Amino acid sequence: MRQLYLKSNSMWLLLLYFQYSIIMMSIAISGLKSTDQLALQDLKSRITEDPLHVMASWNEHSSHFCNWTGVTCSPENGRVTFLDLSSQQLAGTIPSSIGNLSFLTGIDLGNNSFRGEIPQAIGRLLQLQHLNASYNYFSGKIPTNLTYCKELRVLHLQSNELVGKIVDQLSSLSKLYLFKLKRNSLEGGIPRWLGNFSSLEFLDISGNSLQGPIPEDLGRLTKLLVFHVNSNELSGTIPSSIFNLSSIYYFSVTQNLLHGQLPADVGLTLPNLEAFSGAVNSFTGPIPVSLANASKLRVIDFSQNKLTGDVPTSFGKLEMLVRLNFEANRLGGRGSYEGLRFLDSLTNCTHLMVMSFATNNFRGELPYSITNLSTVLEIFSLGHNRLHGTLPAGIDNLISLMLLGMDGNYLNGSVPESIGKLEYLERLYLNGNAFSGKIPSSIGNLSLLNTLNLDENRLEGSIPPELGKCKVLSTLNLTRNNLVGSIPKEVAGLSSLSISLSLGSNSLTGSLPKELDQLINLEELDLSQNKLSGEISSTLSNCLHLERVYISNNLLQGTIPQSFTSLKGLEEVNFSRNNLSGEIPEFLGKLSYLRKLDLSFNEFKGEVPNEGVFSNTSAISIKGNRKLCGGVSDLHLPECSKAPKHLNSRVWIYVSVPVALLALVLCCCGAYYRLRNSRKAHPWIEQLAQIPRTTYREILRATDGFSEDNLVGTGSFGSVYKAHFHGEETIMAVKVLNLLQRGALKSFLDECRALRNIRHRNLLKIKTACSSIDHQGNDFKCLVFEFMTNGNLHDWLHPENDDQQHQTKKLTFIQRLNIAIDVASALDYLHNHCQTPIVHCDLKPSNILLDEDMSAHVGDFGLATFLLDTSSNSWSHQISAALKGSIGYIPTEYGSGSQPSTLGDVYSFGIVLLELFICKRPTDAIFNESLNIHKYVSTALPEHVMEIVDPLLLLAEEEQNINQDQARRVEECLHSVLEIGLTCSASSSRDRAPIDTILSKLQAIRESFLTSR
Repeated sequence: MRQLYLKSNSMWLLLLYFQYSIIMMSIAISGLKSTDQLALQDLKSRITEDPLHVMASWNEHSSHFCNWTGVTCSPENGRVTFLDLSSQQLAGTIPSSIGNLSFLTGIDLGNNSFRGEIPQAIGRLLQLQHLNASYNYFSGKIPTNLTYCKELRVLHLQSNELVGKIVDQLSSLSKLYLFKLKRNSLEGGIPRWLGNFSSLEFLDISGNSLQGPIPEDLGRLTKLLVFHVNSNELSGTIPSSIFNLSSIYYFSVTQNLLHGQLPADVGLTLPNLEAFSGAVNSFTGPIPVSLANASKLRVIDFSQNKLTGDVPTSFGKLEMLVRLNFEANRLGGRGSYEGLRFLDSLTNCTHLMVMSFATNNFRGELPYSITNLSTVLEIFSLGHNRLHGTLPAGIDNLISLMLLGMDGNYLNGSVPESIGKLEYLERLYLNGNAFSGKIPSSIGNLSLLNTLNLDENRLEGSIPPELGKCKVLSTLNLTRNNLVGSIPKEVAGLSSLSISLSLGSNSLTGSLPKELDQLINLEELDLSQNKLSGEISSTLSNCLHLERVYISNNLLQGTIPQSFTSLKGLEEVNFSRNNLSGEIPEFLGKLSYLRKLDLSFNEFKGEVPNEGVFSNTSAISIKGNRKLCGGVSDLHLPECSKAPKHLNSRVWIYVSVPVALLALVLCCCGAYYRLRNSRKAHPWIEQLAQIPRTTYREILRATDGFSEDNLVGTGSFGSVYKAHFHGEETIMAVKVLNLLQRGALKSFLDECRALRNIRHRNLLKIKTACSSIDHQGNDFKCLVFEFMTNGNLHDWLHPENDDQQHQTKKLTFIQRLNIAIDVASALDYLHNHCQTPIVHCDLKPSNILLDEDMSAHVGDFGLATFLLDTSSNSWSHQISAALKGSIGYIPTEYGSGSQPSTLGDVYSFGIVLLELFICKRPTDAIFNESLNIHKYVSTALPEHVMEIVDPLLLLAEEEQNINQDQARRVEECLHSVLEIGLTCSASSSRDRAPIDTILSKLQAIRESFLTSR
């Protein structure tokens, strides 16, 4: 009995002990949970924006934290192991308490709007394997304490605002297989210790400012699949050891300062290559024949280098090839057909979509085999070579062509009538050849054609009226041919012509068609050197966007119409060598943008104005008009007799002496004022204080003496050149100010002031500036920016006649949406995250630049306004300048004198957003006083949304073989985007949403769209 009692007591004690242990363990676990919960609550408290209400579930009273959205816990110990808040449109900062989640193995914060620095406390997460903070606004340096996260496999920090070097503390992360720092602002060199990461498969450090050589040590990365170092400032040669990494399938070193030859056996040592790109460098030597052994190759792009020799005919073995681009090299040079044999072999590449060998030295006859190239070929350019022969009639076999470039060769014969069967053709460049015969009327069947360049040939006959059926044609250039007859009214009234109508240097007769007044968006009209007669119609003043008018060397008579005073944007006018008469209109001197005027060899008489363009004798030509007088003294014309006959000389003395004395007093006052101000510091010194400087000589050398070959474009206050800097051959964009242009100097100062303190991945990055004296002793000022390889958004939506560098202009829905989000992100930064809020004041497609990845960068801050500025004079000047070139994008309240505001930028963004998706300018011909782009879109929604959307957008989506459900989803998202555009472009600023709200909505649409795919 006693034994039974003792046994019972022992069991009871054991049970008590077991219960006690469970209680203590429960208490301990509860304490651990509290640590995780507190850290999560701290993170929640730092969230400043949560449009999707993700944090609503983070409520300790309604659910356990392991059930909160984005939180994953271990079933064994209840600790948080993974935090996934990606693509939730969250904004805020990351607290140091995140380091208390000591069991975390993964953090994914990608595609949000987090700011501030990445906390050093992350280094306390010793079990962390996955860290993704990409597509945010994290700034500062890479945390050095990451050195303790030795289990890290993924480090993804792409698209932030990180600065400094790739810190050496990261060398301890030897287990990394993905290392992605793309699109930040990192400097310094590529660390040699990266070669110790034996597990590394993905290396992407592109889009930074990294310098120096590519380390030989990277050749030890035997598992490397992706080698992406493009868009940096790397120099030297590519180490041979890297070409021995047989696992690589994606290889890109585009846009650096690299040189040397490509290894002859690269196709053998890199057999798995799918993309091989090294464009915009200085590579020399031949194209490696061995590339044909990399049978998976889809992309080969080494454009803009110095490669020589022939193109291997073995490229025909690359059946998967999609893009082949070797334009702007030194290939070819043989005098026989042998140099073009590669075109025969490429007929086997049935997936080829882009092929360009423009701007090389190929010679010989254009082979007929080009008609058998891929039927999915969209871009085909052999322009600016030395080809001869005819353009084969079978060219219509290339049924998918969007761009055909054969310009700048020696081709002859007729332009094939069959070219009119290329129903998708958008741009046709046959200029600068020796084509003869008539212009095919079948070209009128090309309903998508927007650029037609047939200039500098030997074409004859009349201009086909059928060209008037090309309803989206924006550029028509037929100059320097042998055309006769009158200008067809169907062509003269083609309202889509907005860039240029150039018919000069022919033998056209008749009068100027009255239908020309329908070209209200036209920028350039060239009818010079013909046999046109009659008078200049006053209704030509309806073409309000005219900037350049050339009607010289004709038989025109009469006077310059007074109605031309409404053409406020005129920059160049040439009416020389006609029979025009009457007085030179005074209003020409009041056109503030007119910088070149030629009225020579006419019958003008009377006094020459002396203001505006007439004050600069180098900008005007009036010789050959024998009855002119007056003007500025440098013209050396006789004085005009102005004294009234009924006044005697004594009266004139009484009048003139006081006037002369008053003028003398005013001159003395002005001299004193200038002398006093000259002692003050120049304002640009302060504005440039934080911007690196360069010299005029370096700029002159980098632009090859401001060569037209390097001219990228012109704007309101100057010209932009592509620059190759001496020694490093850095490719940049140089914006040279035209200081004779009114407002140019202030634009320069304002842009310096705005750019010196702002930094964002979607703002155009300024590299350096120059304020100096040129070789003629004139003031010289310029800004140097990073070069955007894909130009500006305007040229993508409305391509220009000389635009052959872009490989395609067919933007998909998601590309357009990404561009819109990039622009909205830039505005959000300017409006809400600068020390002093900045209003851009001139947002339009031509000021939105696109880099290699089609990411958007907002540029041109010449009209930018700091909201704390109180200078009314400053604003009045800016708004008058902003009107130039930006009609259609200006908010309605600015026209009535309202001050600049962030909601004014929102209006401009709304107009750009509508234009981006329907591909119509706000100044298109269909819009008038009763119909604008806002009303046009609003009346089409929601039932007719697909009828107003850019047809090329729909075509791009169709080519992706989407199903019916996906097509419906595209339509829904398009409707949502256009609704946002209407909200932004509301006529009353009170009805517009702030840009941060707009950004959140666009990001939500993108996330929804991508999820549905």
